[in-house]
Amino acid sequence: MVIDTLNNLAKYISLNPLFKEVLEFIQENDLNTLEPGKHMINGNDLFVNITTATARTPDEAVMETHVKMVDIQIPLDVEETYGYTPACRLPDIPYNEEKDITKYPGVAADCYVTCQPGMFAIFFPQDGHAPCISPAPAIKKAIFKIKHV
Repeated sequence: MVIDTLNNLAKYISLNPLFKEVLEFIQENDLNTLEPGKHMINGNDLFVNITTATARTPDEAVMETHVKMVDIQIPLDVEETYGYTPACRLPDIPYNEEKDITKYPGVAADCYVTCQPGMFAIFFPQDGHAPCISPAPAIKKAIFKIKHV
């Protein structure tokens, strides 16, 4: 897991060959004005979802992991808190290969981190994360999905 400001995103492009395309997309597009929905950047290997998610409390948030994709999550209008637990500490639950997700309902996070607009969180396959925690009723956010290599 990585938490930082968007001004420092370039420092992380060595972590995945597609991160450079994420950085270029952010530099060339205003995420706040993109239409809601899925925006393809590099086929199924790299895309961004612009969405408004219903906010949850820490008790309501559901821990999740992905196998094939890395998430870069960026809150756009209000702060967003993420629960975090290393995947190796999560219970053995069936993986949904079609949706590339395993959900862990009822599993509490080990710790929490908060991103303000202008920050991002990167979640790799080894990072269990519970997104969408906020005191606001909803969170407008960008979720980049990047093929894990």
